Amino acid sequence: MAQHVLNQLQEHRSRCPPSLRPTPLFVGVQGPQGSGKTFLTSRLRAHLSSPPHALAVTVLSIDDLYLPHAGLQSLAESHPHNILFQGRGQPGTHDVPLGTSVLKNLKKINEVDAGTVDIPFFDKSLFNGKGDRVSHGETVKGPVDVVVLEGWCVGFFPASKELVEERWKEPVPTLKPDTFDMKTFVSVDHVLAVNERLKRYVEWWNALDAFIQIKGPSSAQLSIVYKWRLQQEHHMKAKNGGKGMTDDQVKTFVDRYIPGYVFFGDGVTKGLVSGGEGKETTEQPPSWIGRGLSLTIGNDRELLYASNF
Repeated sequence: MAQHVLNQLQEHRSRCPPSLRPTPLFVGVQGPQGSGKTFLTSRLRAHLSSPPHALAVTVLSIDDLYLPHAGLQSLAESHPHNILFQGRGQPGTHDVPLGTSVLKNLKKINEVDAGTVDIPFFDKSLFNGKGDRVSHGETVKGPVDVVVLEGWCVGFFPASKELVEERWKEPVPTLKPDTFDMKTFVSVDHVLAVNERLKRYVEWWNALDAFIQIKGPSSAQLSIVYKWRLQQEHHMKAKNGGKGMTDDQVKTFVDRYIPGYVFFGDGVTKGLVSGGEGKETTEQPPSWIGRGLSLTIGNDRELLYASNF
């Protein structure tokens, strides 16, 4: 991961005119729940910030861009039958204007007259675990070399209505119906409601220069998420005296994210996809194609192989 970022940073700086200060390199990091993306991102930051690199690295988690508690409540109440909006997580539960403002200010932070940038912070422990935004977390001052935007749905693109309807009819990859049945869990209209809100996130993705994706093997790409997230919960409970979700609650938690992977997850490598039954499928690749790194990890999060895209 570190070498990929260093290579991309060198290329990024080479594209900047000598008379201008280069903007930070913006790197997207995407990985499913329990995959270790937050841990790996923190290790990446620590490594790049230390000698001999000594780079200034800022990390922005998409989890810190959630709507405040009142906004999440309002969204849930206005869509009482859509389970995807009953709590934080899905596209539509984030404050898109706030995220856009933060990313734009970070993009300009190396300019001569740039001010500081406050990084939002969402405290998930408030309101009995429903969470709320607090004033802010870290305050960033330039110059900044690398900005990392990390999250489970970073790089997910909306799809055409026809393609969403087609995928809704298909079996869920690597999951048996007794584990997760899309048709009984959510309606296609509920997925389309998320799809509509995801369109606003594309301006975030357009800010990214490079990408790192963490994923499980193709034979277990979704089923392994349940295992990873359960391991994560058991580890946390072992350290805090048993406080946390039951195994059934963990499954319910992961269930709400599965539609996102099924309908929008291939956006990381394909970008904006349109088509559907009887129509030609077309793709509009994302800006980071040619500058992406894919890390495939196994049951115990060991690296199986790495590839570029």
